[in-house]
Amino acid sequence: MKGYDSFAETPLRKTVMKSPPETPYSVLDLSPIRRGGNAAESFRNSLDLARHAERWGYTRYWVAEHHNLPGVASAATSVVIGHIAGGTSTIRVGAGGIMLPNHAPLVIAEQFGTLESLFPGRIDLGLGRAPGGDQATARALRRYLGSSGDTFPRDLIELMSYFRKAGPGQAVRAVPGEGLDIPVWLLGSSHFSPQLAAELGLPFAFASHFTPDYLLPALELYRENFKPSERLTEPCAMVGVNVIAADTDAGARRLFTSLQQQFLNMVRGKPGQLPPPVDDMDDLWDAAERAHVERMTRVSAVGPAGRVRERLSAILAETDADELMLTAHIYDHEARLRSFELASQAMREVSTAARREAVSARR
Repeated sequence: MKGYDSFAETPLRKTVMKSPPETPYSVLDLSPIRRGGNAAESFRNSLDLARHAERWGYTRYWVAEHHNLPGVASAATSVVIGHIAGGTSTIRVGAGGIMLPNHAPLVIAEQFGTLESLFPGRIDLGLGRAPGGDQATARALRRYLGSSGDTFPRDLIELMSYFRKAGPGQAVRAVPGEGLDIPVWLLGSSHFSPQLAAELGLPFAFASHFTPDYLLPALELYRENFKPSERLTEPCAMVGVNVIAADTDAGARRLFTSLQQQFLNMVRGKPGQLPPPVDDMDDLWDAAERAHVERMTRVSAVGPAGRVRERLSAILAETDADELMLTAHIYDHEARLRSFELASQAMREVSTAARREAVSARR
C-alpha cells in the first residue's frame, strides 16, 4: 500500500518550520457511521473520543456538516456540537464547518450564539461555501433561500454583523448572538476562501485531508494577501491531515484501508457507510482508481508513532501551519481512540524537538 507519504517526497517549496512552545493539534470528526452500525452509536463514539481528546491535549473538537451521506451522522451540526460540548469541560468545540449557503445567516448566528451562551469561551464557527452534498440535496436544503456559493461573501458579512453590538434602530438582531466573541474561521480547498479570509482578516483552514492539490498555493495566497483585522492581527492557517496510527506499521496500513475504501466509493459515485478494513486493496480498485484515491489522501500520516511523528513534522515543515486538524476514519472505535492517542504523543514530540532546535539555533 504505497502513496500515502508522497507529499513529503515531492516538496513544492522550502520553508522553515516554526518553533512555538507547542503547535496546537485538534480533531475533525464527521461522526462516521460504520457498516452495520447506526447514528446513535456514532454519536456515543464521538462523545467518547472528545472526552479522550480533551485529556490528551487536543485544542479543538470540530464536527462537519454533510447531507445525504450514509456514512456521516453530523448533518445537524449545531446539535452535535451541543452534545459534545455538554459532555466535555475544557476543549473547544465547533464546526469544521457549517456550509453557509444552506442556511440563513441569522439562523446560524442564533444557533452559535446559543452554543456560546451555554458553553462560554469554548465555541468555534468554521464556515464553508460548498453544499455538503450533491446538487439534488443542495436544492432540497436551500429551497427558496436564494443562497449559493456566489452569495457566500455577502452572507458571511451579514452573519458576522449579527455578533456585533446592535446599532441604533437596527431592525434585526441575533438573540442570543449579539455582542458575543465567537471565533469565525473560513474553510476551503481552492483559491476562493484563502483570498476572502485574507481580505477579511480571518483564520483559514485548508481541507488538505481530502483535496490536497492546491494546499501550498492556497496558503501562500492567504499569507501574502492577509490584512489585519479586529479579529486577527497576523495570518493563522490550519491544515487538515488524515492520521491513522497503530502500534505496528502493518496494523496502521490495514486500518487505513477503511478510509481508502470510503474514498473509492466516493470516486465511483456510490458513498456508503464506513467499511471494515481489508488485508489488501488490490482486488478492490483498478490502477486509475488507486491513483485517484492516493492523490486525494496524500496528506496523511499512517504508521506507528515514530513514522507518524516524522510525517507530521514533515507536513509542518512544508506548510508552516499554525495548527494541524487531525481526522481519522477508522472502523473500530478502540483502534480509533488508540490512533488519536498515538497522534497526540507524536505531536508533543514534534513540539519538543522544535523547541530544542530553537534553543540550539540561538546558541
